[in-house]
Amino acid sequence: MRTTQQPPDNVLRPSEEVAEALAQGSPVVALESTIISHGLPQPRNLEVAAELEEIVREEGAVPATIAVLDGVAHIGLDAAGLQRIASESGLRKLGLRDLPLAAALKASGATTVSATSFLAARAGIRVFATGGLGGVHREWTADQDESADLDALSRTRITVVCAGVKSILDVPATLQRLETRGVTVAGFRTDEFPGFYLHTSGRPVEWRIETPQEAAAAMRAQDALGGPETALIVANPVPRDQQLDPGLHDRVLAEALAAAEREEVTGQAITPFLLGYLVRGTGGASLEANLAAVRGNVRLAAGIARSWSRGD
Repeated sequence: MRTTQQPPDNVLRPSEEVAEALAQGSPVVALESTIISHGLPQPRNLEVAAELEEIVREEGAVPATIAVLDGVAHIGLDAAGLQRIASESGLRKLGLRDLPLAAALKASGATTVSATSFLAARAGIRVFATGGLGGVHREWTADQDESADLDALSRTRITVVCAGVKSILDVPATLQRLETRGVTVAGFRTDEFPGFYLHTSGRPVEWRIETPQEAAAAMRAQDALGGPETALIVANPVPRDQQLDPGLHDRVLAEALAAAEREEVTGQAITPFLLGYLVRGTGGASLEANLAAVRGNVRLAAGIARSWSRGD
């Protein structure tokens, strides 16, 4: 494994547990914090944050929930830090581009996929678990709305375990952009790209892996081959018996898209609007499917991190 010069701890600060694990070559899994601050209601958000960290520990790895507190990027949060992310009002949602200003202005915020990927890689963490990635939005040809996640993953050497991309997005266009950007995508025990809330998006994925060891082998091959510092996406579908009912999903999503157009919701507001509409329109079932996906992704990420650290 390669090492990089670490930034000063007044900008990026691993917790004692994470720093020790990294120094010893033990498995570490990065976790994002936006699901805690912006994705779940209180007090369940704090309960889920603790649950996800416990899953990582059960699987033999160290969790590193990432967030920016008072301008410092914390790689691994203690109980007080998790409490702040779960309950503090006015927390920003920080993407990669926001990190320098957050550091300079001593701001606090939860990190998105783009920021979490960058900070995890900068700290020396190679595996990151999340729910669904951002991507190319519908009607992209009209407003060219594309998540910063895609650009960040095209420039960050990290393995991201996810349940595909958020189903409110243009999935075929997102897959095309990932290909164009040179981001490697593999389905975990599936030949179809997952649909976030759904087991499948109906779109094929060209590569399939069966075990965490195969994912770790692909990571080692990335390093051995060299080339651009791109990510590896391991697309892990939510189990069929825990997915959102596909018919309900399609109906409520169509209603949400129509409502967004009617109310002229655009830009950064569109994703939380659509996801919130889905939660309300499905009676909370979309949220439960999301959490089922995240749990599975966290468990798989820990297995990949173990295989990576052992050199399996």
